[in-house]
Amino acid sequence: MSRSRRLARTGPGRKGGWRMRRGARIARSPRVTVVGSLNTDISLAVPHLPGPGETVLSAAAAVTGAGGKGANQAVAAARLGAAVRMVGCCGDDQFGSRLRSALAAEGVDTGGVRVVAGAASGVALITVDPAGENAIAVAAGANGLAGPDELAAAFAAPCEALVASAEIPAGVLEGVLGRAREAGLTCVLNLAPAPDGAAGLLTGGVDWLVVNEQEAAAVLGRPVTGPEGAAAASLALARLGAGHAVITLGAAGAVLARPPGAAAAPDAPAAVAVPGFSVASVDSVGAGDAFVAALAVALAAGVGPVAAVRAACAAGAAAVTRRGAQDALPHPADVLAATGLSWPVPGP
Repeated sequence: MSRSRRLARTGPGRKGGWRMRRGARIARSPRVTVVGSLNTDISLAVPHLPGPGETVLSAAAAVTGAGGKGANQAVAAARLGAAVRMVGCCGDDQFGSRLRSALAAEGVDTGGVRVVAGAASGVALITVDPAGENAIAVAAGANGLAGPDELAAAFAAPCEALVASAEIPAGVLEGVLGRAREAGLTCVLNLAPAPDGAAGLLTGGVDWLVVNEQEAAAVLGRPVTGPEGAAAASLALARLGAGHAVITLGAAGAVLARPPGAAAAPDAPAAVAVPGFSVASVDSVGAGDAFVAALAVALAAGVGPVAAVRAACAAGAAAVTRRGAQDALPHPADVLAATGLSWPVPGP
C-alpha cells in the first residue's frame, strides 16, 4: 500500500490534522499555534505565601527564567512532539531578546513574535511555598499591546490546533475565537486569568475551554469547589458555549463536560471525571500550562477527548515534580517516569 493511502487527511478542521490508520505512523508532527504572553519570571521560594501587608524572607536567591502562559505552552507543546508557532509581543529590551532565544532553543517558530519598540517586556513575580503552591503578580508590559497584527499572525500558517490564553487583551482573544470558528479550526481557550466579561467570550462558541476552579468561578460568578462542584460548573460552562469544558483540579485530575448530544453514546454521562496522578509536588507554577499544551498536542494528533484530558493530567503532574516554569515542562520520557503513562502522540 502506498504511503498516501495509509494516511487520512482531515484538514485543519475540528477533528485535527493527519491521523493514523490502524498500524500506520503519523506522517509528521502535529502543528500547534499558540497565541499568548511572553514574560520573564522572577521566582522566590518562601516558607509560606505572604498575607496582606506581610513580608516573607526567602532563604534562597531569586531565580530568573523565561515564562508567560503563552510561551510556556509553546515550549511544552514542542517538548511533547508538536511543531509549534508562537504569536505574541515582547519589548525591545534584554528580557525580550532572552525570551525569543529561549523559544528558538526549543525549536519554536518565533516568526509571529512582534518586538514592540519602546515597550518593556512582561514580568511575573512568583512566590512558591514548600508544598509547591504559588502566588503570582504580573506586569503585562508588551503583552498588553497585542492587537490586529497578532490576530493576523495567528492564522498566517496552517495548524491542527490553536491555543489562546488570557494574559493578552480580551479583544484579541475574541478575534482569534471568531476566526477559528470561521475556519473550522480546533481551538483551546485557556482563561487564565479570567478577564472581565469572560463569559461573553464563550457565547459565540469555542471547541475547548480550560480553567481551574477559581477561573471557573470568575466566569460563572459563583463559587466552584471540589469535584462535585466542578462537575456542575463544567456543565454550566458548556451551556454558555464551550463545546468541551475542562475544569482542572490539581492532584484530583479534571472534569470534562460536553454539551447534550456530544457524548460518545446516548447513555454516556455529559460530565466525566478524569482522575489525576499522585506525585511529589515541589512547584506548581507551570502545571496548568503543561496541561493546556498537552491537551492541544493530543487533540491535534487525533487523540479522543477523554484520553486527551487524561494525557494532559499526566503532563501537568509531571511538571509539578520539578522547580521552575519552562525548566519543569516535561518531555514524553518525563511524563512516563512521573506518572507511568506513555505519551500517546507518536514521534515523527
